Amino acid sequence: MSTGHILLLGAIAGATIFLGLPIARVNTFPPIVRACLSALATGILLFLFWDVLTGAVGPIDSALQARHWGRFAWLSALGAGGFALGLMGLVHYAVWMRRRASRRVTAMVGPGAAAVDEFTHRRWIDELTPGKQLALLIAVGIGVHNFGEGLAIGQAAAAGSISLAVTLIVGFGLHNATEGFGICGPLAGEGSRPSWAFLGAMGLIGGGPTFLGTVLGQAWSSEAMSVVFFAVAAGSILYVVQELMAVNRSYGRTALVTWVVVAGVLLGFATDFVVTAAGV
Repeated sequence: MSTGHILLLGAIAGATIFLGLPIARVNTFPPIVRACLSALATGILLFLFWDVLTGAVGPIDSALQARHWGRFAWLSALGAGGFALGLMGLVHYAVWMRRRASRRVTAMVGPGAAAVDEFTHRRWIDELTPGKQLALLIAVGIGVHNFGEGLAIGQAAAAGSISLAVTLIVGFGLHNATEGFGICGPLAGEGSRPSWAFLGAMGLIGGGPTFLGTVLGQAWSSEAMSVVFFAVAAGSILYVVQELMAVNRSYGRTALVTWVVVAGVLLGFATDFVVTAAGV
């Protein structure tokens, strides 16, 4: 199989994330359906957290078992730093966003008339609802995760393991199809109806890195880079999961929400097993 075919299939694997996004355009869901969608997104992201954390820890554990202490220390530092960057970067970003919103409200209700540029010179991110902001953070976390998956596809192809690369493409494509629901979770919970342009942007952010990772993986293989990207993805996904947990609690349907979270986790494992079974 040619390089062009591998890259095309890598792009298709990333594009399957778009399959789950149109559901966010349906804003007539009753509260119980919104709760289920939010919980399903949480379960899928919990699986992704385990998945990417395993990808980051695997090379570190291998170095430890081989008693390669220098490589173990180096990869451990990269993993810890990447995880902290992914998690705390989003925490500080959220704090900064809240402070911006607070200052903007204070300026608008303060003494005197508001200046015209208070309304015209606003960053595009300020225009997003809280649900859209959370959806954006989810898309970023998924995108970093999918970049790591693309690296795996590209590196398998570069090593001449075409059958493995195709297996990964099929498995990741099926798996990525569920990730669109993860992005839709906070949008459904908020009841807002995002534009097609916004959903397209979320799909590109979340799915596009699969193709980019495939391109880079074919040209250059780096274990350290994989550890960093998987660790950053794990940290960012953990932050999003704790935010979605707060949204889930607001519905007050603890038993139902928890069962759907379990279903989301199992769905993630089911799609992952496709890759494992086909690769045996």
